[in-house]
Amino acid sequence: MIPSVAIVGRPNVGKSTLFNRIIGQRLSITDETPGLTRDRIYAKAEWLTRSFNLIDTGGIDFDDAPFVHEIKSQTEIAIEEADVIIFVVDIHSGITEEDSMVARMLYKAKKEVILAVNKVDDVMMTDKLYEFYALGLGDPIPVSAGHSVGVGDLLDKVIESLPESTPEPYDEDTIKMCLIGRPNVGKSSLTNALLGVNRVIVSEIEGTTRDAIDSIFEKDDQEYVVIDTAGLRKRGKVYEAAEKYSVLRAMSAIERSDVALILIDAEQGIIEQDKKIAGFAHEAGKGVIIVVNKWDAIEKGNRTMNLWEDKIRSHFQFISYAPIIYLSATTKQRLNTLFPVINNVYKNYTRKVQTSVLNDVISDAFHANPPKSHGGGVIKAYYATQVSVKPPTFVLFVNNNEWMHFTYERYLKNQLRKAFDFEGCPIKIILRKRD
Repeated sequence: MIPSVAIVGRPNVGKSTLFNRIIGQRLSITDETPGLTRDRIYAKAEWLTRSFNLIDTGGIDFDDAPFVHEIKSQTEIAIEEADVIIFVVDIHSGITEEDSMVARMLYKAKKEVILAVNKVDDVMMTDKLYEFYALGLGDPIPVSAGHSVGVGDLLDKVIESLPESTPEPYDEDTIKMCLIGRPNVGKSSLTNALLGVNRVIVSEIEGTTRDAIDSIFEKDDQEYVVIDTAGLRKRGKVYEAAEKYSVLRAMSAIERSDVALILIDAEQGIIEQDKKIAGFAHEAGKGVIIVVNKWDAIEKGNRTMNLWEDKIRSHFQFISYAPIIYLSATTKQRLNTLFPVINNVYKNYTRKVQTSVLNDVISDAFHANPPKSHGGGVIKAYYATQVSVKPPTFVLFVNNNEWMHFTYERYLKNQLRKAFDFEGCPIKIILRKRD
């Protein structure tokens, strides 16, 4: 498993700016208003040869300011789940009472803590660093997240402190799948139906499943691991004590999986939260299957399934490649239709395309629909090769990658889907300028 690094600290010390600087994107909002970052933001980060999950938290505060309860909950979760913690303080304000209280929280965490003194914009300010030794957290590292000064030294320390990567506990051919969805859509019931035994507690009470649970089973000589996760709640509800770890654990379950089964409640229909949950799996580059559960509980006519498919395709356009299965986990109605789809999606997820055939498809695509001028020139493709699977990833050598319009890249992906069976999995195309 990939280790996790959390950025913690009181409000307005520059945590979100540091987060953005590390991941190289503006994924987290930065503002001068304390407490603005109310929700953790997660991203994959890389430095040198190591990858890790980065968690941006809201600041810790201890008075009755707005969002304090949520911010403290975020930080408690980050401390609980992280392997390494970056504690950010502000050199201009020195050690505040809140900093000292945060430090005491970190002592109890018994985790590796790196002290980052932010906003050191001038080398003359380094004399003030000595004050922060009083926090008892080791050598303070001066950084300026806003000007990208000292961030490399900070990341060197992070990499040095990370634990060794945990080896994959399952065989290479084992299909790992997770069940994700909002609470009470039937994830635990479907897990039990897949396993054929009641290994997971099934309850009508939302939030029964607190943690991700791995269950190994075999069917038709194929080994599977099904990861049941706690329901993903709307932001703002996630911090209730009973399920404050659910979102982070679900993200971890997605990360560990090959195929994500996105469950939708046929009785309640599609809501906005369903699309956000599906987005987690799509952005993680996982195989995706949409499972409409409780199919037995609704009235059906001749066109019910067609109408549902139209509705799903309209709401989930970003995963148009995902197959749709309709079933009932409790009655096991149509359950037999699921495993062939899981197997096919996994086969596509690990599919390797012969280089010569790949280049023929790309060449034919360019000839059938020549690209138009974009960004000052017309894109030309010289050579394509597949560099990885899970998901299938292709490198396309071109004359200038800035001349590729996103609609033409989408067209190329569609041509690859027509030529090869990539149902259920995303396709990545990486553009490289040919020297």
